[in-house]
Amino acid sequence: MKIFCIGMNYAAHNKELHGTLKKPDEPVIFLKADSSLLKDHKPFFIPDHLGRIEYETEVVVRICKLGKTVPVRFAPRYYDALTVGIDFTARELQHKLSAAGQPWDLAKGFDGAACLGEWVPKEKFRDLNALRFHLDINGQTVQEGCTADMLYKIDEIIAYISQYFTLKTGDILFTGTPAGVGPVHIDDHLEGYLEERKVLEFKCK
Repeated sequence: MKIFCIGMNYAAHNKELHGTLKKPDEPVIFLKADSSLLKDHKPFFIPDHLGRIEYETEVVVRICKLGKTVPVRFAPRYYDALTVGIDFTARELQHKLSAAGQPWDLAKGFDGAACLGEWVPKEKFRDLNALRFHLDINGQTVQEGCTADMLYKIDEIIAYISQYFTLKTGDILFTGTPAGVGPVHIDDHLEGYLEERKVLEFKCK
């Protein structure tokens, strides 16, 4: 199983972190280790040796079919369900690695850094390009977004990734985070919503 992630896919988040609204010339792709997957409402243990840990709430897509070099128009055939996930990021470490021109792996792929909600069949949604989602922490909404604001849409991302990696059933795609990222703390209670469905719930320890 591969965990694909998209960076810089919402203009407002790019301005929040990088000071620019510019769309990347191509999708920014990185991967997480399979040991970073966290699901089934299990708690997230904050790695205190990695400094400030921030949540990045994202729509996540499940690949359901083997595919290579998939045209955009056929991309919908290759995924069957969506959910909300958290791309946990060791932010200070990420900035340090970026400044040194090094990969983000240590800041993005540590254990528990890919938190995954419950899958919802894509047929349950009217328009995948206008899906609203949000994250609540301790009962307060801290981040919200809509897939309409993605710089690269789901089908475009799948077509792009499949030029470099063979897609396999069970692969997971985190599609990028909107503005509003922030830190998590011990005892925080996180709840993620896709439209009005609560698909994600866990605690930080």
